[in-house]
Amino acid sequence: MGEDLLVSDHQLVIPGQDLARGYEYLPGKGSFRAGEFIRSKVLGQVRLKEKVINVVSFSGVYIPKPGDGVIGVVDDVQTTFWIIDINSPYKGILVLSEAVKEFVEIPKTDISRFYDIDDVIYAKVVNVTKSKIVTLSMMDQRAKKLRGGRIVFITPSKVPRLIGKKGSMIEMIKEKTGCQIVVGQNGVIWIKGEREDLATRAIVEVERESHTKGLTEKVSELLNGKDL
Repeated sequence: MGEDLLVSDHQLVIPGQDLARGYEYLPGKGSFRAGEFIRSKVLGQVRLKEKVINVVSFSGVYIPKPGDGVIGVVDDVQTTFWIIDINSPYKGILVLSEAVKEFVEIPKTDISRFYDIDDVIYAKVVNVTKSKIVTLSMMDQRAKKLRGGRIVFITPSKVPRLIGKKGSMIEMIKEKTGCQIVVGQNGVIWIKGEREDLATRAIVEVERESHTKGLTEKVSELLNGKDL
């Protein structure tokens, strides 16, 4: 048998569906290898990134809305805009006028000097059309490029629990770990600091135990325990 891709980018797939045959492609988020096949774990949408096959689950998927603060990764750079992966079935579009305040002469300027592929940013959703074109903006006091650190993904619906009442939960994790933490409403969390492992464990614990009683105490005990 040859090396075959059996699906297309953004195609809807069901659990167990064959996505690729052979060993040219690698399973990513939402997919797994079964012998010579890569199959989908979930009902969702195929997202191809080079030779990696990801499937974005429709269970708890992030649906953008204006006003959301999101963490995204630059997927592509065009002449006057960037395409941003925002952990959603829909890509974000960051146009030049919403990205930089200075005058930029096009086409003489390579805009990748502002934001390049794989850069991580915190941006605001400013508009979502009926056809789900998502416009982002860096013209917000909290918007910025996030350098270094690590990215953690949680179910978007669990974000309010992670933040806690008046920010109590996330502030506790920041204080106990000494880490900078930025929470995107799209379920993407950026962590940077000396105790990133401990912060990650705490965040994962919040997601896993989000509906249980005494969660604050459990997370506090974890954070006060033996250093990783």
